[in-house]
Amino acid sequence: MSDLDALARRLDQFADARDWAQFHTPKNLAMALAGEVGELVAEFQWLTPEQATTVMTEDTEAAARIRLELGDVTNYLVRLADVLGVDLIQAANAKINANEKRYSADTYRGSARKAPGDH
Repeated sequence: MSDLDALARRLDQFADARDWAQFHTPKNLAMALAGEVGELVAEFQWLTPEQATTVMTEDTEAAARIRLELGDVTNYLVRLADVLGVDLIQAANAKINANEKRYSADTYRGSARKAPGDH
């Protein structure tokens, strides 16, 4: 069992012990995930790019909050994928494969521009 599978099982057990599975619909989990991503974004909102790069080593209180928010984001994403029956590692690799085709290294090296058809 992978670490990701073990985390999914632990989250499932956590929800079952509290009878929360009834609330863990894909819609609710996606909304909770979006909320937690917003909380993570808020930690970086007013930092300069330089501060954002060094926050984990220069600001221990902010680093602790960021770790907790990353944990929340990860937990909701893993729980959502589990409820939907999606293998996150497989999905991530499929997306990388698609992006390798859309964004050739020769054409897009050093560029932040979007591929044609992206909005």
